[in-house]
Amino acid sequence: METRRIDPVNCSVARALSVVGERWSLLIVREALDGAHRFGEFHTRLGIAKNLLANRLDTLVTAGVLRRVPYREPGDRQRFAYELTEQGHALRPTLIALLEWGDTYLADPQGPSVVVRHQPADDTNPCDAPVRVVLECAAGHGHLAPQDVRRAPGPGARFVEAPSPT
Repeated sequence: METRRIDPVNCSVARALSVVGERWSLLIVREALDGAHRFGEFHTRLGIAKNLLANRLDTLVTAGVLRRVPYREPGDRQRFAYELTEQGHALRPTLIALLEWGDTYLADPQGPSVVVRHQPADDTNPCDAPVRVVLECAAGHGHLAPQDVRRAPGPGARFVEAPSPT
C-alpha cells in the first residue's frame, strides 16, 4: 500500500543548509554578529584559509545573508566590508539554539565558554540575564517540549508516493 508523504526535496531546512550548513558559514555569521566586518577580521578570528573564507563570503553575499560595502583606507585600493542583512541578523536565534545545544551536550567540564546575555541596545532598562531560545506556538503557548512539536504540510507542500511500512 502506498501513502503520501511530504517531498523531502522541497524543504526549507535543506534550502537553509545549502546556504549556512557548512561549518565555516555559520561561524562567519557568528563573527559578523559579534562585530567583524572586514576580510582580515574574519580571517584572524577564525583562522580559516583565505581561499575558503573568500568562497564562504561569496556564498553568504549571493544568498543575501551578507552584503558587500565598499571602503577605502587612505592611500590604499578599494576593498569591501561585510554587513549582515536582515536575513543575516535573523540567524541569531539559530546560533543561540546551537550554542545552547552545544553547552548542554558538548561543553567543557568547566562549563560553557560563552554566555549570551540580554543587554538592550538603548541601555535604558539594563537586564544582563542569560538568553535562551524558547519554542512557542502562534497561540502563545510557550516552553513547548520537543515531543509536543510536529511537522505538518504547509501551503507549499509537495507530496510523493512512499511505500507503507510493513
